Amino acid sequence: MGAMTAHSDPVRTPRRAFWGDARFFLGVLLVAASVAGVWLVVSAARQTVPVYAAAHTIVPGEAIGTGDLRVVDVALGSLAGTYLTAEDLEGTQVATRTIEAGELVPAAASVGDPAAARTTSVVVRSAVDVPASVEAGTVVELWSAPLLEQGAYDEPRILVADATVVSVTRDDSMIGGGAAALELVIPRADVAATLAAMADESALSIVPTTGTGS
Repeated sequence: MGAMTAHSDPVRTPRRAFWGDARFFLGVLLVAASVAGVWLVVSAARQTVPVYAAAHTIVPGEAIGTGDLRVVDVALGSLAGTYLTAEDLEGTQVATRTIEAGELVPAAASVGDPAAARTTSVVVRSAVDVPASVEAGTVVELWSAPLLEQGAYDEPRILVADATVVSVTRDDSMIGGGAAALELVIPRADVAATLAAMADESALSIVPTTGTGS
């Protein structure tokens, strides 16, 4: 029995040493791979790319040129291809939604071909005070109260449910104050009704949409 034990020990000891060495080297490889992965992630996060940001508030339907944008270097990682770059700004482009000043300009969601635009701009005059919070980029409702007879108007109703302010010109010199002319971006489908309301001298009012405005 003692002889059998003496023969078995030299066989078992090298096997334990071999597997111990294999686990050691495997552990070293895993640690090295983990360190390399972390280094690659940190290195990618530090890389910046030049993209466009809005130099001022840009409203739907407004033509976009280099003067409306400024170049900023930001670390975007996998999102780098989703924002507008100089290569993307070719030919005439128009905004398809409001882009706030300083906002990075998405490549697809906010610019498009002018021929495909579904909005246009009109200038309306408000019959009542316009809140001070209404400015370029504010989303508003346009209400209309049809004229019944001189000095008498029908009940107000929503004429355009989703309009965006391009500019506001206030006239505080009038008695009662607050009258204003506003350039609005409205859906093309609402143009005819808006022009008709202006032609029949309906009283038009601007109401900021809940949760918008500055």
